[in-house]
Order: sequence, then C-alpha cells, then structure tokens
Amino acid sequence: MTAASGIAALALLAGLAFWLGPLDPGIVQLQFAATPRAFAAIVHAWGPEGLARYRAHFAVDFALLGCYAVFGWRLARRTAVFAGLPMRGRSVAAWALPAAALADAAENTLHLWLTAAPRFSPAWPYALAAACAAAKWLLLIGFAALLAWALARPQPGAR
Repeated sequence: MTAASGIAALALLAGLAFWLGPLDPGIVQLQFAATPRAFAAIVHAWGPEGLARYRAHFAVDFALLGCYAVFGWRLARRTAVFAGLPMRGRSVAAWALPAAALADAAENTLHLWLTAAPRFSPAWPYALAAACAAAKWLLLIGFAALLAWALARPQPGAR
C-alpha cells in the first residue's frame, strides 16, 4: 500500500503537471495570489479556456492529495525509513503529509469557489487560500527535509 500510494501520487502529479503546464502564469503563482486583484490578473491572463482547464484539474488534485497523505503516513509509520529519527521526528513525519493534504483540500475548495464566478469582495478568502497554500508547501518541504535527514542517518542495526 505504501509503494502503491507513492506511485499513484507520482503518476497523478505528472499528469497534472502535463495538464496544467500550458497555463501561464503557472498555478503556483495563483496559489500565492493573496488579493482579489492578484488572483483576477492571473485568471484573466489564462482566459476562459485556461480557467476551464484549471477548474477541470480539481477532481484529479483531490485524488492526488489523498494519495500523498496515505503515502506519507504509511512511509513514516509502516516502514523503517524514519526508524533512525527520534520519536518526535517520526511523529512529525507521519503527520506532515496528511496535514499538507488538509491544507491542500482547503485551498482547493476556496479556489473552486473563487473561480466559479468573479468575486472581488471580501478579500479574506484570497488571503486564506494563499495561507493554506503556504502551509501545504511548508509541510511538503518539511517532510522532504525529514526524509533527507532520515536517509542520511545511519539506520539502526546497520554497520
């Protein structure tokens, strides 16, 4: 199940990168567009076809976040990869990707609502979506750093 969820996450990520690749500016810029004006400028640059392409990706993106949440949890809890880390590090690693997935789901939900119709007021949903994106990226980077640390450390019982 760990390998399957990891492979599924990679396949979905690759598919989304291909699907969303034509959008310029890219979706990461939209994720950090914390004001109605910044958000609207990106959506306007995409045009109706680009916006439709972006909105169409959400079904796959929700599947992706489920896969990477399962993968992170199982990798940290069901394999020996993080065994060399202190218990606190293993616990943080176990929860990092599920927490990132929750932030990603909140961001996706907000983006679905914000792109359903032009919305210029109130401004707080844009800032909240950007904050969710920032939390997601920090958790993903944190997991990657913990994984690199775990892989760099000698494994218990290894010589």
